[in-house]
Amino acid sequence: MEKNWALKIPDEILKSNLKNSLNIQEKLCSLLVHRGIHTYEQAKDFFRPDLNHLHHPFLMKGMQKSVDRILNAIEKNEKILVYGDYDVDGTTAVAVVFSFLKKSFSKGNFQFYIPHRYREGYGISTQGIDKAAELECSLIIALDCGIKSVDKIAYALEKGIDVIVCDHHLPGDILPKAFAILNPKQKDCSYPFKELSGCGIGYKLISAIAQTKNLPSEATEQYLDLVATSIAADIVPLNGENRTLAFFGLKRINEKPCLAIKMIRETAAIDKVFTISDLVFIIAPRINAAGRMGDGSSAVEFFVEENEEKARELVLHLNKNNTERKEVDHTITEEALKILSENELGNSGKSTVIFQPHWHKGVVGIVASRLIEQYYRPTIVLTESAGIITGSARSVSGFNIYDAIHECGDLLENYGGHFFAAGMTLLPENLKAFQSKFEATVAETILPTSLSPTIEIDAEIGFKEITPNLFKIIKQLEPFGPTNPRPIFLTKNVRDWKNYSRLLKEKHIKFIIAQEDDYALSGIGFNLADKFQIVSSGRPFDLVFTIEENEWNGKIALQLVVIDLRENRE
Repeated sequence: MEKNWALKIPDEILKSNLKNSLNIQEKLCSLLVHRGIHTYEQAKDFFRPDLNHLHHPFLMKGMQKSVDRILNAIEKNEKILVYGDYDVDGTTAVAVVFSFLKKSFSKGNFQFYIPHRYREGYGISTQGIDKAAELECSLIIALDCGIKSVDKIAYALEKGIDVIVCDHHLPGDILPKAFAILNPKQKDCSYPFKELSGCGIGYKLISAIAQTKNLPSEATEQYLDLVATSIAADIVPLNGENRTLAFFGLKRINEKPCLAIKMIRETAAIDKVFTISDLVFIIAPRINAAGRMGDGSSAVEFFVEENEEKARELVLHLNKNNTERKEVDHTITEEALKILSENELGNSGKSTVIFQPHWHKGVVGIVASRLIEQYYRPTIVLTESAGIITGSARSVSGFNIYDAIHECGDLLENYGGHFFAAGMTLLPENLKAFQSKFEATVAETILPTSLSPTIEIDAEIGFKEITPNLFKIIKQLEPFGPTNPRPIFLTKNVRDWKNYSRLLKEKHIKFIIAQEDDYALSGIGFNLADKFQIVSSGRPFDLVFTIEENEWNGKIALQLVVIDLRENRE
């Protein structure tokens, strides 16, 4: 699929002011301006994160009321149920809050609960409330869910159970009648940062309790590794507080990780400095696999386990689930691609809504992402469970899939999500109507630029500007993620150097390329074999890439990770 190249153009005045105040290269000033950094003070905070710069937790609406209710429940020996979603964000949130309460209040009476993905579905469930009643819990702390559980929370109230909602999803028009709601996206919440993960809001809650009880900083900071994992897995913006939390969470993962993360690193045989990408591709899939292939409670059990032998048993179980998940994911993806191809659905319309009743509910979101790699458009993959159709949606650059699903809300039983990802349930008799209405909504609102992938380029650069000093400063931009992506550069008019570039495994390209005959750089281009003819032709071409370090035979050198290339058009 041909990709659009979009070179970002920074504001020249902002770039010039930043250059004068920081005394660094123009290219680096462009990177900072693109990331919303316009002043010396903003740059200092960005490059030198500090936990003391986090916002006061009591700025969040409902925080004082929540803390008072929890502490009062502990004092009166009420039973408290810590409840959360079955994905990485939900399970880390439950582990953080549950562990903090258990360790900080030895006389407290705490239980945790994760709804079963297939028997109960997303969010607060009737079964979960019934379990709280059975356990004689009078307070539920709901994490990463609850903001749209109007009926379920009303049901809890009928049973005499208070609910504190800690959620980061967009609220609906009607808020549940919870005892308190912690959600910065409430219209009347003045909390300065709106994009915390669900676990991040849980961390704010325990921070407020710790401040109230004058607990040492380690009482909360020991959980930053799990907070960072939630931030990476839930793909929330990596600016503001999320950047600070992720920065110190990664530091903890690399220096003093919790037993669970230590076990994952050990069994995966990975001995290197972990980055956000490693949390996304190594840690998160194993944790998600618990809820996707079985019971998400096992992920929380793993996080809170303090016995090394038991933790090793649990991580092996998670690894097995993850292997099974990969196999199921691959099988369903192949089947979905075949259906789209045979029915010519892949070549028409502005959206994909595909349904098979036998598909595994736990991987439909992953499959939706895979289909977008082939057919770049908003995609929903649906399956059936207990007579209800359920599914996951994934979007493309610049298109708010949650808003599109909201427009079809009259055909849905339930839905929720974010700009780029969402979930929904509907009755089988509404499927065709939903497919039609969703397609019409997307066709009416999507921009043409959102129907093909776009590579957003930070700056054009010459090969001689790619130096260890430049890379050293790029490294200081980490952790990378949404709103702070790894910098992408453009270099024009390069050539294969002495015909040294070659194919690897008939899929990838190993580059040695030069912009000038006497200055060559090496690089790797994954899955670019179909463009090798452009490289081997001997004619000049342009390429877009990121820069990384490559270690070989004990030597470290810079190399290009080529994202795309095309014939020089000048």
